Amino acid sequence: MAWADAGRAPDAPLRIVGAHTDSPNLRLKPIPDRGGTGFRQLGVEVYGSALLNSWLDRDLGFSGRLAVRDGSSVRDVLVRDDRPVARIPQLAVHLDRGVNDKGLVLNPQQHLSPVLGLGDATPGAFPAMAAADADIDPDDVLAWDMMFHDLTPSRLVGLQEDMVSAPRIDNLLSCHAGTEALAAASAGEGPVPVLALFDHEEVGSVSSTGAAGPILDRILRRFVGLADRPTSASVVFSVDGAHATHPNYPERHDPEHLVFLNGGPVLKFNARERYATDAIGAGIVRLAAERASVDLQSFVSRGDMACGSTIGPPTAAAVGMRTVDLGVAQLAMHSARETCGSADPARLRDLLVELFAG
Repeated sequence: MAWADAGRAPDAPLRIVGAHTDSPNLRLKPIPDRGGTGFRQLGVEVYGSALLNSWLDRDLGFSGRLAVRDGSSVRDVLVRDDRPVARIPQLAVHLDRGVNDKGLVLNPQQHLSPVLGLGDATPGAFPAMAAADADIDPDDVLAWDMMFHDLTPSRLVGLQEDMVSAPRIDNLLSCHAGTEALAAASAGEGPVPVLALFDHEEVGSVSSTGAAGPILDRILRRFVGLADRPTSASVVFSVDGAHATHPNYPERHDPEHLVFLNGGPVLKFNARERYATDAIGAGIVRLAAERASVDLQSFVSRGDMACGSTIGPPTAAAVGMRTVDLGVAQLAMHSARETCGSADPARLRDLLVELFAG
């Protein structure tokens, strides 16, 4: 969490941009090494609502955190291995003749174990490999928070390079735009700009570092003087990915609320408070967009389909401030690789700069 209060009055309202740092993926189990039929494999759990099929037939590396013995205490060590150490091979069509008619059905326990290579399962093989990456003794590895990641580089795509293909657009794009906007926030009078990046949104935000926890309220009270600031004039902007209208599935979208890549940031609405936007909050964003010369779009789900979740409602409940949900349009949300418009990230940054200014 970061903020810039230099030159601001002690009773100035807050402008909080919130986003989340986590993305759906495959995470290593506590005892991951397994095998059979001549292959070394690893056991994984699915984190978040991942599109499981998107993890098949990809070169995978792993990254995360090791908990390491340090005398009588524990310290953490970050690890990232970008070698193609694992793959999850799909079953050949000859052995599942109806897959293209009935669809692919994956059982996370049975069908998502990455293959590391040939041979038998060796207990302790994975922590030894991770320890080697960290240049530490394998006997000092006590536990880990470790996940797989796709190794295909992010890139501009399309005939005119008007799209971006990358992993974790949801929601690192919002984190990056928020960080750039905070860096650009000018000192002086006006609201206090705050950037809050949470973990665990993809699994419900209920954690010590999630938006449904006490961390934001505690930090604002301790360091930013929340008790002295007018919460009625403060606003939280929950910034997360939005669904673009899919060209192959237009019937899955509300026909009066089509959303386009490179059409500008998207205001998100939901009558069941799955998004926190109300009319006043939407008006605040629309005025800021006019000042920044940024086009806005509006998203609402079909009346017969539920929408996803964001940090918006739990943040609003935690700090008691007006909250607005918005973000950049994308396709293939929760896939191992997602797609957005190449012009939209800069437009989101420009809008957030204006929102920070008040």
